[in-house]
Amino acid sequence: MINPLRTLVQRYGWVHLSLGLIGNVAFFVGSVLFLPQLEPWKVVGTWLFIVGSFLMMIGSIGRLLVDIWEE
Repeated sequence: MINPLRTLVQRYGWVHLSLGLIGNVAFFVGSVLFLPQLEPWKVVGTWLFIVGSFLMMIGSIGRLLVDIWEE
């Protein structure tokens, strides 16, 4: 029987790239929201930092698993 996690990681590698890209965009937008002119949006910027970094981490872990399982 094929491991479902391994199948997900290997066949849907584009998901990892997409999560990383969305995370990068969220991190960038969060950075912009820390500008002094956008002070009221600082809390939203903080949450975008958190969500963005989490998505980048998940994307990197997925890519690592792909690399490990393809050896």
